[in-house]
Amino acid sequence: MGSGGAQGPKVSLVGYANFVRNNPRSDKFPVYKFHHLEFWCADATNTFKRFQHGLGMTLVAKSDLSTGNSKYCTYVLQSNDLVFAFTAPYSRKCCAAAPSTSEPLPDYDQQQAFDFVCNHGLAVRAVGLQVGDAQQAYEVSVANGAQGVRPPTKLEDGSGGSAVVSEVLLYGDVVLRYISGKWEGPFLPGYATTPDEPRVSYGLHRLDHAVGNVPRLIEHLEHVMGFTGFHEFAEFVAEDVGTVDSGLNSMVLANNNEMVLLPMNEPTFGTKRKSQIQTYLEQNEGPGLQHLALKTHNIIATMREMHARSRIGGFEFQAAAGPEYYRKVAQKVGDVLTPEEWAAVEQLGILVDQDDQGVLMQVFTKPLGDRPTIFIEIIERRGCLKESASQAGSAAAGPAAAGGEGDAAAAAEALADAFKDVVQVREDGVVVEQAAGCGGFGKGNFSE
Repeated sequence: MGSGGAQGPKVSLVGYANFVRNNPRSDKFPVYKFHHLEFWCADATNTFKRFQHGLGMTLVAKSDLSTGNSKYCTYVLQSNDLVFAFTAPYSRKCCAAAPSTSEPLPDYDQQQAFDFVCNHGLAVRAVGLQVGDAQQAYEVSVANGAQGVRPPTKLEDGSGGSAVVSEVLLYGDVVLRYISGKWEGPFLPGYATTPDEPRVSYGLHRLDHAVGNVPRLIEHLEHVMGFTGFHEFAEFVAEDVGTVDSGLNSMVLANNNEMVLLPMNEPTFGTKRKSQIQTYLEQNEGPGLQHLALKTHNIIATMREMHARSRIGGFEFQAAAGPEYYRKVAQKVGDVLTPEEWAAVEQLGILVDQDDQGVLMQVFTKPLGDRPTIFIEIIERRGCLKESASQAGSAAAGPAAAGGEGDAAAAAEALADAFKDVVQVREDGVVVEQAAGCGGFGKGNFSE
């Protein structure tokens, strides 16, 4: 799985009822937040347009034939702090005959991309993390057992700005992509901006968590904890979330500021029907990223926009729960939602759950492609709010400078803490932040 190095912490699966959340602040290098996700696909043009239409995202950057890239094309979508990139290879013969004059990531391997799509279909290749220093993150990760994929690579924007990008293997063919630096533009240096594209948004705010499926949970979890220092944030066993389809054990990893949440699932056996996790592992031909939880501050408004496009090129959703579910959940959750909101969530098929901190509203799409593999979850979290006088560190302003040693390292760690999930900036300048994972991950919706 890794390349040797230090052993990670030992963990045990104790289940939801026995798990006690604790943040040991154990990151081995400063990690700020999710930066982007990159999908590898066979046809980036049609794929990005489907996501743009279905999710309400704006095309903000690209690299393709029109920008001098004859090896691959990438199109980048954005909605607030949510960024998706879609990449597909061009013809190998044509690329050999007319080499690129502009490739933002020049070590892109066309054959690897073709093999990836053949093995996995439409799937996430890279989980991008904004870190203090991408070179440090790579070196520390490899020294602690990670398998290096892309050594630190400097990308320049032509205006004096630059980024450093590095990658290590996360699980299967999915990489963790570390990014640091300062540059101009909405994505990475070398990608052309598209300022004339129409602006569109259905209210999606950011990536809340990215869930991977693996065959052996503890082994993979300890490996990732070992090279990142991430801590366990939550866990569930089959008895917590068991249904005839969802036989699984699940554990959630988080970085110090808990803006990066990485759940992992493994299949369990003995249910009436095969675990959906096992089905995923078979159809994906190995471990991979199963679903993306996209956070909105108004799930009812977002879902109305998405539902209006579900059958005309957008994304379809799983079958809605029946009236009895909503009667029971309304009794459990109470007046957190207004009567009008309860009517809307039932109409739109939105599930509602509550933990000791807040309320989670969630809904799941059907698989995004032909295979029963990757899908999307739309969520809204309510509760767990905190007010502060200002947006600490201007964390949302853009990429941060690389960290260093001594005081610089302490400053980088402090900056990581300044990245918060800001849900509102009031007219009086007060920033309203929300704690990570507020309302849980929907355990109650799978154990009813």
